[in-house]
Amino acid sequence: MKTLKFKTNINCGGCVSKVTPFLNKQKGVESWEVDTANPDKILTIESDGASEEDIKATLQKVGFKAETVD
Repeated sequence: MKTLKFKTNINCGGCVSKVTPFLNKQKGVESWEVDTANPDKILTIESDGASEEDIKATLQKVGFKAETVD
């Protein structure tokens, strides 16, 4: 299991509900959460096979951006 972190523009409950079905269906994603209280809106994903590129592509399809954070 690998933890992936992204700086995103997912900034409210409405945004979270918009990405939820896509991230829940994403192959290789075990769990995820967005810290909307953080100014960088950090998305944390517990990955079991999903790559950073997979997550970025999925978010882009829904209209959101993601930058990898160390």
